[in-house]
Amino acid sequence: MTTKDVKSVTGITVRLAGDSGDGMQLLGTQLTNTSALAGNDVATFPDFPAEIRAPRGTRAGVSGFQVQFAKEEIFTPGDTLDALVVMNPAALVTNIGDLRKGGILIANEDGFTEKDFKLAKVDANPLEATVINDTYRLFRVNMTELTRKAVSDHGLSPKIADRCKNFFAMGLVYWLFGRSLDPTLRFIEAKFGKKPEVASANEAALRAGWAYGETTEAFGESYQVEAAELEPGTYRNIMGNQALAWGLVAASKLSNKELFYGTYPITPASDILHELTKHKNFGVRTFQAEDEIAAVCATIGAAFGGTMAVTASSGPGIALKAEAMGLGMMLELPMVVVNVQRGGPSTGLPTKTEQSDLLQSMFGRNGESPLPIIAPRSPADCFDMAIEAWRLAVECMVPVMLLSDGYIANGSEPWKLPEMNELPTITVKHPEGADPDEPFLPYLRDENLSRPWAIPGTEGLMHRVGGLEKQHETGNVSYDPANHQLMVQTRANKVAKIAERIPEQDVVGETSGDLLVVSWGGTYGACLTAVRRCQEAGHRVSHAHIRYLNPLPRNIGDLLKSFDKVLVPELNMGQLRMLLRSEFLVDCIGFNKVQGKPFSVSELIEVIENHLPSAVPA
Repeated sequence: MTTKDVKSVTGITVRLAGDSGDGMQLLGTQLTNTSALAGNDVATFPDFPAEIRAPRGTRAGVSGFQVQFAKEEIFTPGDTLDALVVMNPAALVTNIGDLRKGGILIANEDGFTEKDFKLAKVDANPLEATVINDTYRLFRVNMTELTRKAVSDHGLSPKIADRCKNFFAMGLVYWLFGRSLDPTLRFIEAKFGKKPEVASANEAALRAGWAYGETTEAFGESYQVEAAELEPGTYRNIMGNQALAWGLVAASKLSNKELFYGTYPITPASDILHELTKHKNFGVRTFQAEDEIAAVCATIGAAFGGTMAVTASSGPGIALKAEAMGLGMMLELPMVVVNVQRGGPSTGLPTKTEQSDLLQSMFGRNGESPLPIIAPRSPADCFDMAIEAWRLAVECMVPVMLLSDGYIANGSEPWKLPEMNELPTITVKHPEGADPDEPFLPYLRDENLSRPWAIPGTEGLMHRVGGLEKQHETGNVSYDPANHQLMVQTRANKVAKIAERIPEQDVVGETSGDLLVVSWGGTYGACLTAVRRCQEAGHRVSHAHIRYLNPLPRNIGDLLKSFDKVLVPELNMGQLRMLLRSEFLVDCIGFNKVQGKPFSVSELIEVIENHLPSAVPA
């Protein structure tokens, strides 16, 4: 308990920034988990350096973690910062623009040396700048020195002792915002228990940071955010890649299929592999291939063998997988292909978010090869959409693309644990054997235009597969022009028929009005928040977030035409806008951003208001 004044607030947005070796991601993760355990609604945005070993102290090497925790429902990690913690000048100059006027700025003064100024390419100490001192509430803390004193009797080398300063910063932040030390103390014991001297030093640094906030006269008050009123249930904090992995495991159980995951490491999809390797007890088999092509081809083999088959990558890897994805489509085998999008093209911005692979997913294969495409809207939604991807793959006997992105994959939010009996059953049927008097027809269609999933080795079900065009029903190789026309049209119709079995597009607000904001992927939270604020201001604006991108929901065309204007914000140059324009002949307006950063709510509100009638109805 603190002896100083405590101010109650509805929510706080904090960013922690320093070198990639300063432990900012760990600090942010612990702050997030602690806030979730306190009952707050939380949303996070980790921001990693694009280079694996960016030089220390440089702007390129800055690692950041932003978290918003609140007592009311939130959908974004926040626009402007209430508090910014920086460990060096590079972190300060690259992040200070997001701190609100009058916001709290905590700086590790020991990281502001002449050498650090040169590395950050600043002429003088930015902490001495008049604009910094006049605009923000600056607190200069000798974190490195205070940490060394706190751990001096724990037998650590100076280098190891300095690594504890993130726990000192953590303790100070915990005091400032009324967070409990207990969850992090348990984490320290679990993480460093086999190195008692390190565990005890980190605990000492954590408690020293808390004590500094309590005893120094620099901080006159702390802040408290009460628990949020969430729907009753059991919650845990979950990241997007983790939720997606768990959704895949759940889908394998719901369909009574073992899960095969063939992949090649790539940012930001690699954590799906890391998570799935922990769950071999659920029948999960992970395969790290020598390259992207081997990974997807092994996945095709697993699907042919009757296993739940999944592969994942990011944009560059998806490009390499494209030919084999076309093969999977020709074979008509159920698979899930995950694309965790990142900034491109080529290597691009590997640790930054973007949603610029929609057209690649739609058209990035040779020939006429349409695939179903779905996209989660938030970290927790990855769980549900992973299950949905496998359901569609099984029902339609086709590879399904699931488009996540770096913002969703690395972000986190509270997730209400579902009951398994509440999840949809995924029914998988394999033909048990053919009548010896009748040949097996591997491309005989059901009501969904799906062919049977025959398991190799089943008596009486011998058939041919491959990338060459197949004769209708028999599956024999065919070069007949009319048959090719029929098969191409049938495969396209099969994907189009999915629209009959997915929900109609829902709308936040009225189903007609002045403006409809259409979003997809990780822009959900910012667009929803912006629209709600505009609605509160009296504007006739609504929001439609599309999770099913191919085929689109069957009512989307009528919905678009019910509004005077349609605005499509995207973290690309206008890919969904292009598809909507061409499909429905609606002159959609684009708002596009390709900076490796998500939309802010404030910039969306400004764009929305610019496209609304000037007069607000009484």
